[in-house]
Amino acid sequence: MNVVQSVDSVALLPAYLAAGTAVLVLITDLLVARPRATIAVAALGAFGTAVGAVLVGAAGERRTFCVGADCSWIFGGRAALVGAVVALLTLGVLGLSGPALRAGRSPVGEYCFLLACSMTGGVVLGAAGDLITLIVALETLTLPLYVLVGLRRGSLASAEAALTFFVVSVVATTVTLLGAALLYAVTGGLHLDRLGALLAERSELRDLPLTTAAVALLLVGLAFKVAAVPFHAWAPATYDGAPLPVAAYLSTASKLGGLIALLAVVQRALPAEQTGPVLALLAVLTMTVGNLVALRQRRTVRLLAWSSVAQAGYILAPLGALALAAGRTDEARAAAYAAAVAYAVFFVVLELAAFAGVTALRPAGADGGTLDDLRGAARRHPWRAAALGLALVGLAGLPPGLAGLFAKVTVVRALLDGGAAWLALVVALNAVIGLAYYLWVTAALWAPVTTTPGPAAASAGDGAAAVPLVGVVAVVLAVATVAAVVLGLAPQLVLDLAGR
Repeated sequence: MNVVQSVDSVALLPAYLAAGTAVLVLITDLLVARPRATIAVAALGAFGTAVGAVLVGAAGERRTFCVGADCSWIFGGRAALVGAVVALLTLGVLGLSGPALRAGRSPVGEYCFLLACSMTGGVVLGAAGDLITLIVALETLTLPLYVLVGLRRGSLASAEAALTFFVVSVVATTVTLLGAALLYAVTGGLHLDRLGALLAERSELRDLPLTTAAVALLLVGLAFKVAAVPFHAWAPATYDGAPLPVAAYLSTASKLGGLIALLAVVQRALPAEQTGPVLALLAVLTMTVGNLVALRQRRTVRLLAWSSVAQAGYILAPLGALALAAGRTDEARAAAYAAAVAYAVFFVVLELAAFAGVTALRPAGADGGTLDDLRGAARRHPWRAAALGLALVGLAGLPPGLAGLFAKVTVVRALLDGGAAWLALVVALNAVIGLAYYLWVTAALWAPVTTTPGPAAASAGDGAAAVPLVGVVAVVLAVATVAAVVLGLAPQLVLDLAGR
């Protein structure tokens, strides 16, 4: 019996490029010991990974590490989309990190290496075909972030945020692994497609209490990763304590990874009649609590964190249609899955633009400050404030932020197609609530300053010299803004890729 498998290295090329970037960063930091060279290697590696993912995905679906019809690595259109987006987000976060790294606030080699390792996990996650690969990839994406959150020297808030993130993530991982182990005990399988087929064909397995416990544990563990209510308490404190670029990565690439992992098990492995009601409840709680608490926030990053919680609810909403029989038809399910992925892509682009705008308006290495620090920013830095305003308006789902508008329309349409009109109404009501704080912050950027600014605000408002717009930060801000506009003009392209 031949136990040697052939390996499709072309299918694995994006993972090779991402992992190779991490190795090259270490070697460059060791041998060259020049921060600019290390950052350049990391940036080129991230860009090369994005290009590799696009090229491999364009050639059609490729599978490897297969046992019969079951494969652990499936690289198709959606995997290419996820890999390219994660790599480009990593590239953007590297650009936002430039001023702080040059100021010596974090060790350059370790920072770039950890970011490249996290990128590797995100690339692998999109192509995972079994629970082991999925969980290992998700942890590879998450583990480096524990260190990155606490890597800011001399910051107690950063250390506290890292500890909070670590404890919660360990609990979430433990719960996820327990759910996967119970599911294996019930079915004897680990490949996602095989699990889905077994549970669909054998109703006696679905009715077992052990199966119900396994499904619940898997959903709860992954809900922690996406900061869905009531498993969200770690997110605001972690985002606020982390350096701004790391908070941007947590809110974009890390959240995208958690959502892709949750979508993979829901779409391919778990029975829809069990997951649908849970996801509907999570979506309603997440978007409602996130929006209501965001209304009371006065710190910029905390507001963006609670906004990110609410946005996760919108992304989960199409999956809530699985709770109804009309939402479990093949056509309705495909529309729901595509809507969830497309909304996630639209969201992370707008969120990166928002964090880039805040970074550009704050002193190098500073935290996000308060909303009062941003008051009247457009009078001092009109173009930076305009880009931030466009991102916020897009997140609210208003023109000219067409990406956010089409994202919400896509979700509502998927819910209506799945017969979940009540959930579409909840989405619409929460979108109206979200308008309040998004538009309030946007208006504050152009509002006159009527009070004497505090030290933080004064340092941010003393002119261009106080907040130097480093070239690479300007590029990230401009590219993220242009990408948001382009995606808003061509939303069907993202929907087509998400539906593959």
